This record gives sequence, C-alpha cells and structure tokens, in this order.
Amino acid sequence: MATKPTKTRRATQRKKRRPSPSEKPKRHAWTRHDGEIPGPGYKIGYARVSTLDQNLALQQDALKEAGCEKVFIEQMSGAVSDRPALREALDYARSGDTLIVWKLDRLARSMKQLIETIEKLRLRNIGFRSLTEAIDTTTAQGVLIFHMFSALAEFERALIRERTRAGLAAAKRAGRTGGRPPKLTEDDLDVARTLLANPDIPVSEVADRLGVSPATLYRYLPAAKAANSPSP
Repeated sequence: MATKPTKTRRATQRKKRRPSPSEKPKRHAWTRHDGEIPGPGYKIGYARVSTLDQNLALQQDALKEAGCEKVFIEQMSGAVSDRPALREALDYARSGDTLIVWKLDRLARSMKQLIETIEKLRLRNIGFRSLTEAIDTTTAQGVLIFHMFSALAEFERALIRERTRAGLAAAKRAGRTGGRPPKLTEDDLDVARTLLANPDIPVSEVADRLGVSPATLYRYLPAAKAANSPSP
C-alpha cells in the first residue's frame, strides 16, 4: 500500500527552484543605480548655465512644475560636446522616459547637435520635451515639428555643400587650385637637378640649400633617391 507524502515532503516539492547565477537575467545597461523603481513615463529634467554667476532657479522651478522627479544640473558652456551632467541624464533615462529642458539652447547650441541628441533619444524610445518652445516628441505635433527641424537642417547642409562646390569651381577657373603652396618651385627644381648632377654634392646639402628636408626633395625628384641609393 502506497504511503501518502508527508506535509514536509509536499512543502519541499512545492518550493520553487532558485535559478543559478548564470540563469539570472542580466541587468540592462540603462538600469538606474539608485534603486528607484519608477512608473511609466518617468520625467527627467536637465538644467544648464554657462557661468557660475547665472541663476538656475528659473529652470529648476519650471522643470519641477513640469513634473520632473529628478533634475540634472550642469554649469558648463553648451559648445562643449562632452557634458558630464547631460551624459548622466542620458545614462539614467531608459525606454518610456522623457527628457525635459527649459529651452532648446539648454540642450544644444547648434541645430546639428540638437538633432543628433534627440535622434539618440528616439532610438532608445525616450521622449524629449522643451517647455519654452512647446516641443514634445511624445505627441504627433511634436514629432512633426522635429521632422521640420531635421528637414531645415538638411537643407542648410545642402546649401553649404553647394556653395563650397561653387567656390571651388570658381577658384579653379581663376587658376587657384587651393591647398598648400608648393615648397619647391620650378626654378628650385632646376637648381636641384644641376647640383645633383655633381656626384660630389650630397642630397642633404642640396636640400639644405633649398630649405627643405631630403624627404621633400626626394618627393619632387624621385630620380635623386634612386641615384643616391647604394649599389648592391
């Protein structure tokens, strides 16, 4: 006659097996380090001033009024590409969050820098909002405005490329090829050929007379290097 499992054995069978360390899910690269477990749509603020004597109170008040649970503060010029507080804010944010600034120029100082930063946020499914300009990429209207900014920036880059090509073509027609002027003129090369024809004059002396290095002279007169090479 089969015996019924005791109460202790049934409790042991119901106990879940703990996963081994190798089976535990890996921590996401953007997981916050302070142990916070925010709800959906976590709002992160970023405030910046260029100098120490500027007041951050206006930006901080506006960001807190907008519902930012955490605000990162920076005292650094916007022209600097690597800003520690902005980097921390971007590392702190994760999918579903929204980065909020008081004005667009707090985030970037050029259209190119602004678009690149917001595009990085979009690829990580992080929204962006600017309070003063009323831009919010989490809404359809905000996405449309941002696409218009992107189109205008691309149009500006195309105009710059077109003006550069036109300027180079005009300079070429005028006989200016651009770039660094040659170190040795044709007269210099004629003098170098005459001197090098004398086997008693070394290449280093000829280069010194012309005010260039032997390597530069060899670049203009490859035959001089072949003539100066020791015979096998």
